[in-house]
Amino acid sequence: METTDIIRQIAVSAIPILVAITFHEVAHGYAAYKLGDSTAKVMGRLTLNPLAHIDIFGTVILPVMLLVMTQGQFVFGYAKPVPVNPLNFKHMRQGMAISAAAGPATNLILAVVSVILLKILLFIAGLLSAEVISSVVKPVAMMLTASISVNIVLAVFNMLPIPPLDGGRVLMGLLPYRYSQSIEKIEPYGFIIVLILLITGLANIVLLPVIKMLYRIITLI
Repeated sequence: METTDIIRQIAVSAIPILVAITFHEVAHGYAAYKLGDSTAKVMGRLTLNPLAHIDIFGTVILPVMLLVMTQGQFVFGYAKPVPVNPLNFKHMRQGMAISAAAGPATNLILAVVSVILLKILLFIAGLLSAEVISSVVKPVAMMLTASISVNIVLAVFNMLPIPPLDGGRVLMGLLPYRYSQSIEKIEPYGFIIVLILLITGLANIVLLPVIKMLYRIITLI
């Protein structure tokens, strides 16, 4: 991928990534709040202002690295985790599972919304001049297309059953206590495992089939 292509891809993907990770984190906090934990609300994290959620490495450096390393095929990022105190839940393990699942579920909803908006935009484009299509419709269409991919990737990647990813927390909430305790022991090494999956390309092998399947399903709407 040439430098100009990378710059263009960054420009197109920046807003969709910010929106995706912001809604992802707010969804965690909002689900926890509805289940009885107000930690995220008290700490000012139930806001759609992306500045409250940006992590320099996860939101800026990692997506650019992946964009270059994978030739634009796999772009992933993350924000500062929203604080959740499971002790405030009536049912602690179930509450953690639900609040964890809320993030990926929200990303899938955003992917569907992006498809719908793209369909509407392309319909309206037939009524507009070539100048407006080139200057407005095309850039917005590219961002909506990127939004579909970014949100699907974010949802699928986060559902990997590796703590501290959302999938690991969901699995811990669903499994019997003794098994969930065994998985919890992996958490200190979870980020290292994730980095190894990304660097070695194993993430692509495991996740791309699921990502492509979801993309086909969602874009058929």
